Amino acid sequence: MSDLIDDPEPGQNAPEFTVTEVSGAVKRTIEGAFSRVRVRGEVGRVSRPRSGHIYLDLKDDRAVLAGVIWKGVSARLATQPEEGMEVVATGKLTTFGGQSKYQMVIEDIAPAGMGALMAMLEKRKKMLEAEGLFAPERKRELPYLPEVIGVVTSPSGAVIRDILHRLRDRFPRKVLIWPVAVQGAKCAPEVAAAINGFNAMTPGGSMPRPDLLIVARGGGSIEDLWGFNEEVVARAAAASEIPLISAVGHETDTTLIDFAADRRAPTPTAAAEMAVPVRLDLMSHLDTLGGRLLRGVSQGTTLRRQRLADVSRALPRPETLLDSAKQRLDIASLQLGPNLQKMVQGKRLELQSTASPLHPRILRSRIAHLEERSNELAKRLGPSLVRNTATGRDRLNRAEQRLQPDVIRRDIKRSREKLDGLNRRFAALASSQVAAHKERLNSLERMRQTLGYTETLKRGYAVVRDDAGGLVTTADAANAAAGLEIQFQDGRVQTGKGTATSGSTPQKKPQKKPAKKTPPPEDQGSLF
Repeated sequence: MSDLIDDPEPGQNAPEFTVTEVSGAVKRTIEGAFSRVRVRGEVGRVSRPRSGHIYLDLKDDRAVLAGVIWKGVSARLATQPEEGMEVVATGKLTTFGGQSKYQMVIEDIAPAGMGALMAMLEKRKKMLEAEGLFAPERKRELPYLPEVIGVVTSPSGAVIRDILHRLRDRFPRKVLIWPVAVQGAKCAPEVAAAINGFNAMTPGGSMPRPDLLIVARGGGSIEDLWGFNEEVVARAAAASEIPLISAVGHETDTTLIDFAADRRAPTPTAAAEMAVPVRLDLMSHLDTLGGRLLRGVSQGTTLRRQRLADVSRALPRPETLLDSAKQRLDIASLQLGPNLQKMVQGKRLELQSTASPLHPRILRSRIAHLEERSNELAKRLGPSLVRNTATGRDRLNRAEQRLQPDVIRRDIKRSREKLDGLNRRFAALASSQVAAHKERLNSLERMRQTLGYTETLKRGYAVVRDDAGGLVTTADAANAAAGLEIQFQDGRVQTGKGTATSGSTPQKKPQKKPAKKTPPPEDQGSLF
């Protein structure tokens, strides 16, 4: 009987667990063994969804640990995680059964030493510098004498007292203080909100808008000053429309707001000195300028009075200037009466000559003549209008008959045929005339070549010129020339002093060719 029953396999009788039970057991085991841990690693992927939670990875060279920072914890963190930071995270390990994974719930996170802080600061600085937030051309000039100065600092520290004391000593101004936390997690958002708040004030409102801002804090470690290295503070300083002085820490301390501000002061007291000039120095300078102005005005007045006296001595006396004018007035007054009488007489004669044709009898005669002519024209007007109307109607009818489509097409056809005939006649006439002109031109060219002296040179003659380029036509001229140039058919030859004597006839070289005809009379003196 025992052979008929199979033996149970190992583990077959083990209890069965649900997935939830296994997930819960793993969760209790991990949370019990790692209730509180501190993990050091590099921040990898960082995700910030709209819920406000932060999801990130902590990694080293061999493993990756998922982490989560809940919304309430992330708002209290002094340092926000960024990709590439080396941090020390404090929290507890737990599991997430929905994805069968374990993760770390982070309750606090801090950079792993000074080197990590400096590396993160350098990375952030390069990013903001690449965006142009530190460019010199973005920085604005500070007002010379601001009416209202806004100070962003802690109201309970010694910094605000130093600034107020220095302003009172140099030049008292109105000061608006925006109290903020100068270290810790609240520092960065409160400083950025203060800068934006001052810029949001309306000029001329109930609360005066500052003309200059000072962001100040005393010295401290890099952790104490870290709030002024946050990106939100640097961006607020760079976006400020009001000129801003950064006075954070001592002279050796440098934060990102120093690069984004329009001016950096080594100390808060130095920021107050940059903000306003010394009143006593200004008053002394004004007194100096007033004295120089008074001396300049006095000296200028004296010089101009002296110049006026010099110029007045060169001017003639007033009565001398009026003498010639008085004489001209006297002459004109003597001539006025006779000239007026002469002009009146001329106008009277002109009036009489103009009024004579305007006599009533002459006017009535002209009016009667014009009435008769008007009546005669009125009698002729009716028949003329009828006759002109009939003539125009006949002309219109004849024009209408000529404008019939068939008549127009016939006229067009006839005109086209006539134009084609004229074109053919013109083309034939033009061709014949062009041929005749071309033949005449060719004959003239042949005659020109025949009559030219170059053709004569081909027959054995030559042209003789003296050294000045003139033609030599006699033996005396050849003897008198310093040199001769003889032009043959194929070129020119230069010779020295001629040997021909006056009255002698130059001997020609023997010619192999038959004797040529004599050249034309006009060329006999220039050829031999």
